[in-house]
Amino acid sequence: MKGNKYILALGFWLLAIGLVGCGTKKKAVQVAEIVEPEVPAWHTCLIQGARATIQTNTETYAATLTMQTIRDSMLVISVMPMFGLEMMRLEANPLELTAIDKIHGQYAKARFAELNRKLTPNLNWDILQQICSAELPTGNEKARLLYMFGDETIQLVIDYVPRQIDVPVKVYNQPTARYQQVDISRWL
Repeated sequence: MKGNKYILALGFWLLAIGLVGCGTKKKAVQVAEIVEPEVPAWHTCLIQGARATIQTNTETYAATLTMQTIRDSMLVISVMPMFGLEMMRLEANPLELTAIDKIHGQYAKARFAELNRKLTPNLNWDILQQICSAELPTGNEKARLLYMFGDETIQLVIDYVPRQIDVPVKVYNQPTARYQQVDISRWL
């Protein structure tokens, strides 16, 4: 009988260990986090009356700018040095730039890759969109950018005015049929 007590006690302990062991078994459950896509803060942006100064090694130019942007699609910069007349226009999309000199009847097109062969640091769509929407890391009051084009130093300073967000903009490609096409490096 004494042996039966030991067998019964051993059986009890084995059963208890078995039950406890089953309870400690945990399943690894992977929980997927649902991340909401970031919604853009604006769809269109309009900045009218910003003051820009471009300084090169030999000359300084000042003008008033109107910058119209459709996020991730197209932007237009109108340069109006005097009397509110558009004298120069820069149109850009994520792939290329078109610069139109309305005074001299010329225009030039270039892909960002072509432009960046001589321009340091590189200019790309994201940087240009940040410039035209006052979203540079330096803030929305003033932008100061420094570029090198060959031996020429180009400093661009923009004094921003308050931007208007999600307002109608007139962003369209200017017809270039009446302008003569030139190489964009001629202007830089």
